Amino acid sequence: MWLKPEEILLKNAFKLWVTEKDNEYFVLQRRRGYGEGGGGLTGLLVGTLDTVLDSTSKVAPYRILHHTPDSQIYWSIACGVTKEEIVHHWEWLQQNIMRTLSVFDSSEDITSFVQGKIRGLIAEEGKTSLVLEDDPEKFREALLRFEKWFNLPPEEKLVTYYSCSYWKGKVPCQGWLYLSTNFLCFYSYLLGAEVKLVISWDEIWRLEKTSNVILTESIHVLANGEDHYFSMLLHLNETFVIMEQLADYSIKRLFDKEGFQREPALSDPLQITKRGLEAHAKSEQFRTFFRLPKEENLLEVHECFLWVPFSHFNTLGKICLSENYLCFASQDGSQCHIIIPMREVVNVEKPDSSSRALTVCVRGKRALRFSEVRDYQRLANTIRSRCGISASPQHSASSEAIRGECQSLINHFEDNPEDVTLMVGQKDSSKAVSTEALMTVFHPQDVENLDPKMLKEKMKEQSWNIHFSEYGRGTSMFFTRKTRDLIVRGVPEALRGELWMLFSGAVNDMATHPGYYTELVEQSLGTSTLATDEIERDLHRSLPEHPAFQSDTGISALRRVLTAYAYRNPKIGYCQAMNILTSVLLLYAKEEEAFWLLVAVCERMLPDYFNRRIIGALVDQAVFEDLIREHLPQLVEHMTDLSFFSSVSLSWFLTLFISVLPIESAVNVVDCFFYDGIKAILQLGLAVLDYNMEALIGCHDDAEAVTILNKFFDSVTNRDSPLPPTVQQASVGNNDKASDFNVDISQLIREAYEKYGAIRSEDVERSRKRNKLYVIQTLEDTTKQNVMRVVSQEVRFSALQLDELYYLFKRQHFLSCYWTMQSPALLHHDPSLAYLEQYQLGFQQFSVLFSLLEPWAFCTPKSTLSLWVFRLIDENQDGLINFKEFCYALDTLYGGSFTNKLKFLFKLHLPPAFDLPEDGVIRKSPERGKGKVDLQAYLKQWQNEILKKEETIKDLPRINQAQFIHFSKTLYNIFHGDPEEESLYRAVAHVTSLLLRMEEVGRRLQEPSSPPESSKPANTSAVEESSTEEASTTPESCDTSSSHNSQDAAAELSETEWSFSFEQVLASLLNEPAIVSFFERPVDIQTKVGHAKVAQLKLKANK
Repeated sequence: MWLKPEEILLKNAFKLWVTEKDNEYFVLQRRRGYGEGGGGLTGLLVGTLDTVLDSTSKVAPYRILHHTPDSQIYWSIACGVTKEEIVHHWEWLQQNIMRTLSVFDSSEDITSFVQGKIRGLIAEEGKTSLVLEDDPEKFREALLRFEKWFNLPPEEKLVTYYSCSYWKGKVPCQGWLYLSTNFLCFYSYLLGAEVKLVISWDEIWRLEKTSNVILTESIHVLANGEDHYFSMLLHLNETFVIMEQLADYSIKRLFDKEGFQREPALSDPLQITKRGLEAHAKSEQFRTFFRLPKEENLLEVHECFLWVPFSHFNTLGKICLSENYLCFASQDGSQCHIIIPMREVVNVEKPDSSSRALTVCVRGKRALRFSEVRDYQRLANTIRSRCGISASPQHSASSEAIRGECQSLINHFEDNPEDVTLMVGQKDSSKAVSTEALMTVFHPQDVENLDPKMLKEKMKEQSWNIHFSEYGRGTSMFFTRKTRDLIVRGVPEALRGELWMLFSGAVNDMATHPGYYTELVEQSLGTSTLATDEIERDLHRSLPEHPAFQSDTGISALRRVLTAYAYRNPKIGYCQAMNILTSVLLLYAKEEEAFWLLVAVCERMLPDYFNRRIIGALVDQAVFEDLIREHLPQLVEHMTDLSFFSSVSLSWFLTLFISVLPIESAVNVVDCFFYDGIKAILQLGLAVLDYNMEALIGCHDDAEAVTILNKFFDSVTNRDSPLPPTVQQASVGNNDKASDFNVDISQLIREAYEKYGAIRSEDVERSRKRNKLYVIQTLEDTTKQNVMRVVSQEVRFSALQLDELYYLFKRQHFLSCYWTMQSPALLHHDPSLAYLEQYQLGFQQFSVLFSLLEPWAFCTPKSTLSLWVFRLIDENQDGLINFKEFCYALDTLYGGSFTNKLKFLFKLHLPPAFDLPEDGVIRKSPERGKGKVDLQAYLKQWQNEILKKEETIKDLPRINQAQFIHFSKTLYNIFHGDPEEESLYRAVAHVTSLLLRMEEVGRRLQEPSSPPESSKPANTSAVEESSTEEASTTPESCDTSSSHNSQDAAAELSETEWSFSFEQVLASLLNEPAIVSFFERPVDIQTKVGHAKVAQLKLKANK
């Protein structure tokens, strides 16, 4: 590797370097302790020094120095890990530089020329791979160490590196932590003790910051049942965030594809950088806080003051700018933030240079004044360009005219609503879409009704109208503490749909996708999939007691919304609990609004909830358990196993308490959810447990605890609800008997905010990330246990051996996914399939792993024989091998009887394994996750497996002459390298000769007249001669000679077709004790597995 020229005063300081080559201008040196004569005390000291010092020019075993004859100063210009690499650089210097240097007169000119040339080479190298790194020179040095120490495949992308201590027991090892796309690596070398650690991100169960008496602050990593601690990090928080990002990226990409969205910064695993990860983390946090679409990215952040009109003072905060939104969040504890879509901006006034301020004008005659903006001029220009606004006064005048015309059009359409359809060109079929919330249809408000509940409802509406007048209404409204207080007190029925749209961010989705829902409804109309079948089954189970869903109007609207969403997002499709949630959304929002609210919930607010493994809900349950331990210690002391709360609270999270609370109370919970997200559900869950603390502590079993909670939920009422009793009874929960006591939902929510409102959304997100690793790995472990339980019934391997084989099998699957997004293995991984089908290997992956594990080393990767084995054990011929098929083949070769092993080898040379095109490609790749699952095909396959009779040796077809020749060659390959190789070769030759003579005798007995003497004896003698020659060859030449002789024999006998049955081959081989003892000799699979663990990654690295 070429190095930026660095001055070295002593070319052989402390005698640490040995000169290998030199000339007038360059010196090639080797580090003491490396290469020939290495080791000893010098090697230990040098190795320790190399690990601790942060300089590749000191660490690399070889280097090249530049000097001039009349100077004592040397310049390091290149270093290398291997001698071949440094010699390659040396030869390049000899051929390209040495001849040119003779034309210079002074040594200064020579040195300047060499330095310029080396810097040019470095710049050329760094044009592609290092342009995004903060310090390309230091990063190149770290990359060299990374490649030297860990020998990973060249495609592996180093992201960043840190100096730290790794605690091995109670002893800290000072070294270097390297974080790459797929691996966490650590290296330390202190006085002969080398510590090397390589952990793939997909093996990590826990990743968290910890502290104790010994370690003030450290990072804890749990992987493969082992705990690892890293401390003494200069930038611990930065390191932890990067590790968290890489682990989450790996988990999403490899395990949880349903939740994986291809971010531009993370789309290619070979191009991930530290800067890209940091930008992705900030954008993710930005989108979550402001509830923005997933397409938005944080582009700029500016610290400033915003004039808040309702408080009459400037609040300190930050402007956050994305592609389509201008957002502001306060930093002074006022909890004030505002979201301004660029489409709402009508003008940006000329900046005020004295106060460095700019004013943004939005629709509704409102203006926002930002002051003390450091780069105010550029920010103003950026906002203008994104809104398409010109800074010229003429444009301002024309824009006013345009706005006037637009306003007149709006007034016209308000007076003539029937013209809207003609204007936007909607089709007639769109009229089927409901344009009113179901609650307004089935429970219209009676204006003249002046009962206490309706009066209180009117007072709530008045409070919100006052709030709107002060803080704004619509997309540019200020969100403050007062907003939350109003929500806790309850949202009026008439404003619920509007506020849900605003708080969830769904209003922006709908505004930027006009007509999208109508198109989806038309496209999905009449489609038949597994999702639509499930939707039809659940339609009448959604709030069945509510009048809106006892009519075709409500049922049809629910069908359209759920079907349209399943069509939009087939990865999720339809999941139970979506029907209950959508029913409530339709009560208070128009049909299209309900669709976009469902999009916001499923894709942003509750990520990974509504899929087949409900990963998101399981993660939030783990977060809930952590909060119980922190806030309810008394309950934890009594109920040490908190898994009970996980099972009970699953429906709380999936349906936002709708399934357990009466509908008039549940909607208040949904109000809080749309404003505060999952934090509101966690707070309410803690309040429910706190309210029932004494009763739960006193219960004796889980059933009693469930009864206590059910009675509590039945007692929750909404005293302020204006809904009539017929609607209020529409509860999904149990309402058999009226409870003796009642709990008001508003009071319960208020207590939840008072006691647990200090829980921060940032802490919840952090806990989500921490627990997601554990949840995913637990699900993966369950998959493994189920697979092993099925496979263990059919093979002779021990539980430990099966566990290690599964690890190798799964790792081989991932090795083909690490460095590409288009891996066939990654495309075929589907967590929704049966356990055995979740991880499968294609031919390329299988051949590598099988060559490492098969007992006799007769299969090399990608060989024809490997392809035959692959085809033989691929029973359903889908071009993929599952773990059961793989283990069954290995079990036959390791633990099968002599007959079974021979039968396996015999079948390798019969169709379908032998005579298919040798392309190794996947021949049939069924589409998964799309359309309707063919359940009949699965049932038929299952029935065939049950009824499948055990194959006998009489069922096997005969083997023809070409197949038999290959069969003989396979036996020679198996015996190659064995101590008894020569006797085994002679035995095979004897069997071949015997079988051919038997075939000859059989032919003579079957034919009525004796054939010409000159023909058949000649053929027989030729085959016998070839067999004798094969047996007499040396082990080194046997493969070649056997191949030629077999082919010659086949050519001579081509005119006469002959074949053998398996019984004939078996009987002949049983007469050879050498062959029988070879196949019955036990082979230790444990040794093979240990070797495979080490060699699996190296094979990938050496390709």
